[in-house]
Amino acid sequence: MTHAEMVALLRDGVAVPGGTWADLGAGSGNFTRALRQLVGPQAVIYAVDRDAAALQGQTDALVVRADFTQPLDLPPLDGILMANALHWIRQPAPLLVRLANRLRPAGSLLLVEYAVDAPRSYVPFPVPYARFETLAQAAGFTAVRQVGARRSPSSGIMMYAAVAQKAASVEVRN
Repeated sequence: MTHAEMVALLRDGVAVPGGTWADLGAGSGNFTRALRQLVGPQAVIYAVDRDAAALQGQTDALVVRADFTQPLDLPPLDGILMANALHWIRQPAPLLVRLANRLRPAGSLLLVEYAVDAPRSYVPFPVPYARFETLAQAAGFTAVRQVGARRSPSSGIMMYAAVAQKAASVEVRN
């Protein structure tokens, strides 16, 4: 997928530029660069991956070598990007709850996944959109919606982008 195609896939999932984001499972940074274009130079992006060699290619973010399935030492986030990462997690529900807790009120989880139901070697635990919607709502996210779709250039399989928003805080007045 070209850089322009990645930007187009993510575009409707980034409401406003700026803020503090984390790209979980960032690898060499293809989607990190697309996110950077959308959030702008003033935003802070943490590129998180357990593969130190993959992170060496990261130039558009602060590099954090870590396993995103474990608690992360990051500040509160306005957004989290997970591109082709959630399908590696056998039981994603507890992780999504933890991610929701890392987000500020009204923060966004932006997901890119394959739209498949059956496992494949490169998608061992598929998360088709309907499953993501159910998991995200159970984790406390609201306003879950699909924001893009595109065929994978390498496999020809459809991929989707979806965004789930954490509820804004409710102010209690006396």
